[in-house]
Parts: sequence; structure tokens; C-alpha cells
Amino acid sequence: MIKAEWFYWLVGLSFLVMASQMVTDRSNPKRYGTGAFWGLIGAGFIYSSWVVTKQAPAEPLGVAVLVMACLAGFGFTGRGTPRTTTPEQRTASAAKLGNKLFVPALTIPAVAMACAIGVKHLSIGGEPVLQEGSETILGLGIGAVVALVVGMIMLREKRISVPVQSGRSMLEAMGWAMLLPQMLATLGAIFQVSGVGDQVGKIATSVLPEGSLYIAVVVYCVGMFVFTMIMGNAFAAFPVMTAAVGWPVLIGHFDGNPAAVLAIGMLAGFCGTLVTPMAANFNIVPAALLELKDQYGPIKAQLPTAGVLLGCNILIMALFAF
Repeated sequence: MIKAEWFYWLVGLSFLVMASQMVTDRSNPKRYGTGAFWGLIGAGFIYSSWVVTKQAPAEPLGVAVLVMACLAGFGFTGRGTPRTTTPEQRTASAAKLGNKLFVPALTIPAVAMACAIGVKHLSIGGEPVLQEGSETILGLGIGAVVALVVGMIMLREKRISVPVQSGRSMLEAMGWAMLLPQMLATLGAIFQVSGVGDQVGKIATSVLPEGSLYIAVVVYCVGMFVFTMIMGNAFAAFPVMTAAVGWPVLIGHFDGNPAAVLAIGMLAGFCGTLVTPMAANFNIVPAALLELKDQYGPIKAQLPTAGVLLGCNILIMALFAF
């Protein structure tokens, strides 16, 4: 049986290999801090397996997170010069391959879907091929490995060091912002446990006029929008605003359709994703990878769309969810 933790170990090992490349890259003036940052992430992926099974304490992971925050916060990470092709060579290769360049990228979701739907039901000797409950994440990992092989065959590249160097270059380009969504999702869980949702709910119910359904809809959708902007992730904002307004007021008091209220509420939150730098993986990282002159360009371009979509979600919820 293929276990999910094998995938995590592979990810951790990849980070450790790239971290070793960063440390030995003399073109990066901050190579030790950069290598330590990504090396700690790689070690965390591997060490966590023993934390989950309670064979090792979790405190070292917390210390590692604090060290990483210090390394990134005090500017101890930087970017080196990877050994790669020239812009002219990449342009020529792209012109030669054309749309075939999308084949490796499309291989990942295709394999992930095949694992989640088909391989999920396969078994050998009565034991499932994929670990139960982890078929999707395993499909994603297997898809990434298959896509790597497909890409190397297409480009006729035999050296594994080449994609590893490219991956390392991408890590350095994205920097600490790549981890921001995971950190903010954790923040949402902390907000929920600490009772922020309950306090927001008390404030909202004390301010809302009695029987004002439409104002409650606006408060819920705009609240999802604002909290997503703060947290950078609609999934982090969802438990807070749903515990505060969505469930007790819109569903409990006004008898709203739970599926419609919650689904449209999430869509309202996604509008906030479009306009916040906290959603780094959507707005900041692409700007860095594309080397845009204005790193906030995507946010400025998406702002009108976000406003229109938020208004549409409020209208749809008010008309069809009750």
C-alpha cells in the first residue's frame, strides 16, 4: 500500500536537496539563511510523521517555525543565480514545443483524478493500493512525479539535477510568501478556537435591526470579504463568519437554505482573495514569477471584478437562499 507519508517524505527530501544547493551557491550573499529556511521546512515534513504518531514531541516544529519567521522577517533569505538556460534558449524551446508545454501541467490533475476515482478501488491481496482517505493527496503526488518524467522525456533531459535546480530557483523567487496561505489557514483555526467568531456574532446581532434579513445578508457577505482580505484565505474566514452570522442568524433565525447560504458565502469570501496581498499565492507570487514591474498589478486589475462579483453574490443570496 502506498502511504501518504511517503509523499510527504519525498517533498521534505526535495526541500532538503534544494536547501543544500542554496547553501553551496556562492552567488547568493544570504545563502546560509536561505538554506536554513528551506532546510527547516524539509526537515519538518519528515519529522512530522513521528509527531503525528506521538513518537516525537511537537515542540521542535514550533521552534522551527519561530526560527523561520526570524530568518524571513529579518531579511536573512535571498536569491542566488541558478544554473539554467539563457532567455534566448528558453524562447527557442518554447517556440519549438508550442502548446505541448502544457502537457506536463495537465498530467498532474489527470493522474490525480484517475487515482481519486479509479485507483481508489484497486487492491492487491485484499489491501488497497492507495492509503484509504488519502487517495486525492496521493494522486496529486503521483501526478507530480509522472509530470516530471513526462516533462523530462519531452525535453530530452536526462539529468535530474536540472529540474531540481529549476525548482530551487522557483523557491527562491517566491520566497517566504509561498508559505503564507498555510500560515494564515492556521491563523483561522486559532481565531475559531479562541472564540473570535462568537464575539463577532455578539457584535453583529447587537447591531442588526430586528427582522432585517437583507442587512444580515450584506453583513455576512461583506464580513466574509473583509475577513478573507485580512486572513488571505476564504477557508480561514469561513468558520469565523459562519459561526458569527451565517449559521445562527441566516440559517437559524431566518431559515435560510444551508447549502445555498454557505456556498454563496464562500464565493463572497473568494472575492476578497482577489484584492489582498495576503493571498500571496494568487496575487504576489505570480507577480514575482512573471517579474512584473508593479507587484500589486494583479490586485489593481482584479479590484473592479471583485466588487461586481461581491454585489452579485449578495443579490443571489438575498433572492434565492430564503
